[in-house]
This record gives sequence, C-alpha cells and structure tokens, in this order.
Amino acid sequence: MGDTVMRVLVVDVGGSHVKLLASGRRVPRKLDSGPALTPRAMVRMVVPCVSDWRFDVVTIGYPGPVSRGRALRDPRHLGRGWVRFDFARAFGRPVRLINDAAMQALGSHVGGRMLFLGLGTGLGSALVDGRACTALELAHLPYREGKTFEDYLGIRGLKRLGDQKWAKHVAIVSELLRTATVADHVVLGGGNVKRLKRMPPHCRRGNNRNAFRGGYRLWDR
Repeated sequence: MGDTVMRVLVVDVGGSHVKLLASGRRVPRKLDSGPALTPRAMVRMVVPCVSDWRFDVVTIGYPGPVSRGRALRDPRHLGRGWVRFDFARAFGRPVRLINDAAMQALGSHVGGRMLFLGLGTGLGSALVDGRACTALELAHLPYREGKTFEDYLGIRGLKRLGDQKWAKHVAIVSELLRTATVADHVVLGGGNVKRLKRMPPHCRRGNNRNAFRGGYRLWDR
C-alpha cells in the first residue's frame, strides 16, 4: 500500500461477545455471541455494525486452534462451520485469522519470554518470545481429579469453586505453566481477570483492549 497507513478492523470473537475496534477509533463495539453463533451469522452482524468505519484489512481473533491462518476445528463454545469458511470473501478484504489468546498475548507483550493465560469462558494460552508468538493448547490437558486446566480456571471452575478457591488455583497453575514453558513472567487476561483481587507471583494483569493492539500488530509482522 505504499506510504499509506493500513487501517485494520479487529474482530475479537468470544464465547459471550464479539468485540470490534478499527484503527483510529477509540470506543469498541460489542455484539452478543453464544453457542449457536456460526461464522456466517457473525459476519452478518459485524458488517452493518461497522458500516460507518473505514478499514482496509481484517484481523479475526478466533477462540480455537489456528494453523497457517486457518481454523483447525470449530470452537467449543460456538456454532459450527468455521473451519472451511471464507472470511476474506465474506468481508471483501484481506483477512488474517489468529488464535484469540495469541492475539491478546501479542498486544500484551513488552519484552522477555511471556506466557499469556486468558481467563474467560474457557482458558486461552499463548507464548511470546521476541517477535515469535505461538498459540498453545493447554486448556484440555489433565490437571487434577480427572479434570483439565480449563475445568478449574475457566468459567465452569469459577462457578464451581467460587472466587477464593478459583483464585488459589489460578496462582498454582500460573506458576506451574510458567515453569513448564520457561517463561520470565505471566500475563493474566480475559474477562474474569477482574475477579482476582491480587496478582500471583511473577504475574501481571492484562487488559482486554490489548487484544485490539495485537490485531493491529499482526499486520506489522
């Protein structure tokens, strides 16, 4: 695009909401998501919602595994049809798909080897080291009593355990996974990070708006 500034629309798809922000805009917009949301329905909601915004390209933060810019399987908390959907054709612009945790991790990184854990409907995870950002699939690994990391740190764990016990497991798992990934520190993000009254050792609090920054940064890499 020569010397022109690339304008990016970031679409952050979550289990409860789809959040939107474009380059030059300060206030995000939010749409309802849910277990029946398909990619076609998502696009049909987003396009009219951002009809007054100008953008050249689109970044989609996807709540599932992504490889080489394509979804590997449908999200656990949304509808079906995401794997083969042509997002570029639907939006009429170039699109880059990235795991949603990796997108927020990319926007949260300020140096060092950083592990990101997203405390939301599920449990997102990503590792950033220098200019390399790698989405991880840690959520469904076994943790204890036949349950996974996501069963304890995701929304199901929060509801089952209550804030105090849930926070205790957040601290335990954060240090466990920091050690396993040889990370310097951990960023805890996602919608439920606000339920933590204090940060565990080697952790800092993330900000959901960092996901938008990551969506912009993706086009610089």
